[in-house]
Amino acid sequence: MCRHLAYVGPDIALAEVLTRPAHSLFRQSWAPRRQRYGTVNADGFGIGWYAPGDAVPARYRRSGPIWADLSVMDLARVVRSGALLGAVRDATEAGADGEAAVAPFADGPWLFSHNGALLGWPGSAARLAAGLPAAELLDLAARCDSAFVWALVRHRLGAGDTAAEALTDTVTALAAAAPGSRLNLLLTDGETITATAWGDTLWYLATAVEPAAEEPHRRVVVASEPYDDDPRWHEVPDRTLLTASRTDVLLTPLKEPCP
Repeated sequence: MCRHLAYVGPDIALAEVLTRPAHSLFRQSWAPRRQRYGTVNADGFGIGWYAPGDAVPARYRRSGPIWADLSVMDLARVVRSGALLGAVRDATEAGADGEAAVAPFADGPWLFSHNGALLGWPGSAARLAAGLPAAELLDLAARCDSAFVWALVRHRLGAGDTAAEALTDTVTALAAAAPGSRLNLLLTDGETITATAWGDTLWYLATAVEPAAEEPHRRVVVASEPYDDDPRWHEVPDRTLLTASRTDVLLTPLKEPCP
C-alpha cells in the first residue's frame, strides 16, 4: 500500500530522486519492484519540499495517478531543494476526500507519510481516538487511516515529543490496538528524517558529499524501495526505527507492544 521517499542533503532538482532514476518513485506508481501489498499506486501522489530560508514546506498533491499529471515532470525538473518527501498512493479504501487524503500531510515544518494499513479501521482506532482532543479530531485532514495516524503523531509532536518518540509511541499504540497493521511511517522537518519499518519494506542510501567538509556531510535518501541498483542501498530490518540527518544514520530496534 503506497510507496514513499524522503531526502535530505545538498540542493538538487526534485527530479534527481523522484522521476529520473530507472526505478524512481514515478515508475513505482505502476511498476514497484518490492511492494508486498498491492501492485499499482494510482490513487494520488504528493510532493513536499523546502525552500531556502523557509521552514514551512510547499506541497503539490493530486488525487489521480502521477503519470497522468502533465505538470509534475516540469515541476520536478526545475524546482530545487535540500529536503523533500514524496509519495504515491494505493488507498486502503475508496473514499471521497481526494487529494486531502494524499501524503504528504503537513503541519508547521513537518511532512508526514504512512505506507501501510490500519487493520479494522475505523473501529480499531476508537480507543486511541478517545484520547485526542475533540478539536484535533475535527481537524483530521481526511477520513482515512493515514490521516488518523498523522493526527496521533502530530498530537505527540505538539506535546513536546521528539520525532523519534512520536513515531515510536504512535506505532506501539497502533500495533496494540490493531495487531497486524502495517505501520511504515515517514517524517521530516527538512533537517532530519525519521521513519519506521513495521510490516513493509524500507531502505536507505547515504553517500558522502564532495568536496568533503570538515564535518562528515552526506546526502541521505530513505525510501520504500531503492530507486536504482546502487549497491550502497541498505535494507532496514522490520520493527526498526530509523533516524537520519546530513551527518548520520541510526537504526534502533522497536519492541512489540505487550499483549
